[in-house]
This record gives sequence, structure tokens and C-alpha cells, in this order.
Amino acid sequence: MADSHTPKLAFVAAATPTARAARARLEKRYGAVQPAEADIIVALGGDGLMLQTLHRHMRRQIPIYGMNLGTVGFLLNTFRETGLLQRLKRARKVSLTPLRMIATNTRGQTFEVMAINEVSLLRSSRQTARLAVSVDGQKRLAELSCDGALVATPAGSTAYNLSAHGPILPLGAGLLALTPINAFRPRRWRGALLPRASRVDLTILDSRKRPVAAAADSVEIPNVAKVTVTEANDVELTLLFDPEHDLEERILKEQFAP
Repeated sequence: MADSHTPKLAFVAAATPTARAARARLEKRYGAVQPAEADIIVALGGDGLMLQTLHRHMRRQIPIYGMNLGTVGFLLNTFRETGLLQRLKRARKVSLTPLRMIATNTRGQTFEVMAINEVSLLRSSRQTARLAVSVDGQKRLAELSCDGALVATPAGSTAYNLSAHGPILPLGAGLLALTPINAFRPRRWRGALLPRASRVDLTILDSRKRPVAAAADSVEIPNVAKVTVTEANDVELTLLFDPEHDLEERILKEQFAP
């Protein structure tokens, strides 16, 4: 951090006893203010807590520094109680741009939701979903029979997207991943890499007989008829990482994981 003054910190914690106890100790050690008054928010928990914190403060553009008290902790730094102010001074800023999902359900209602990791569509019945896929107004797949499909950001490319055999995207690649989930037809289609400025339209064919739900991170919209995904370039999220645990390096390492 460039400023010489001591930043005002707000601490948020997951609901686990371990995270709550750590929050109490850190607040006693470093002092604390409410998130609305803070210069930096320190998130204590796992990746789920980090995503919740990013969503909750999405419009404030406040830096968030996470310490892992969960399981994977891909978006967080190593937990340590001592030396926090020094770590914050040395921390590297990583800017993330979320996705904007506009979903219209079968009743004609429209919902707008942001996604940091991915927008995903998944069948809601035993029957295969049937989707039409257009990119920037041009139809690319007249019919994709599948369990679903997703559009992932680089930051989210190592999450659900990777589990669906999608590509890992470096943060600076300027790309989005469009990945099918268990594609049945066309059987050999494995997805596409798209410029980050692309508009992806996913239209559900036969949506009443073959219902599909759409999710932007953890927010789910049932019975969708059409979903449009674009990059929300009017929103910028700032994460702070210790230099030795930089997010770009973590994503690069994932490409060489055994």
C-alpha cells in the first residue's frame, strides 16, 4: 500500500467457530471499524466467504485482503495473526472484472446478477437441456444438447470451469471460457475461448419440457428461457495478495498441477 498512514481495518468472518475466534483476536490486536468506514476489509474464512464479501461490497471498490481459514483458499492468503499491517503494506493489488448475467425466465421476468467466477446453466430435470448459443449476435450452435454450460472469468476458470474440463485462463489473457457441461451433441464440442468483450446469448430450447436453472456464482434463477452474459466493465474489484501468494502465479501453477 502506498499510503503511509495506518489503514482503518474491518474484519469479516465465516460462521465457523475458528473464524469467529480469529476475528475477535485480530480486532483486539489491530482495532476495527465497520466495513462502511474501512480502508481495507480483511476476510477470514474460505473462498465462499471471500466471494460473499466481494459481492457485498462490489460497488464500493474497497480493497479486500483474505486470510484462509477454510479449505481450498484459492482467493486468500495464508492465515497469520502477527505482522498484518506490514503484509498489507507489501500486498500486491489484483483487479478483477465480474460478469453481468441478465436472465429472463419462462414468465417473462428479467433478473440482473453479477458473477465473479462464472455464470452457469444446468438442467433441472432428468431430461437433457437443449441450448442455442450465439456470440455477439451470431448464432454459433443451433442446438447444444448437454447437462448445461458455463461462461467463466479467468479468476473463475480454475473452479467449476476446470471441473467441467474447461481451460485455465491467465488473468491477463483478455479471454472468457465458454464451456459445455457433459455435452451430448455435438459430442466432440469442448467449448470456446472468447474475447472478454463478447456478448454470449444462451437460449433454452423447449424450456417448459426441459427446464434449466441459471446461476451467477451462488445466486440461482430457476426456469430460465434466455441468459445473456457480458463482462461488467463498469465494475472493478480489488483483491490484495502477499507477493509470494500472487493470484496470477496461483493460476499459472494450476496449469502444471499433476
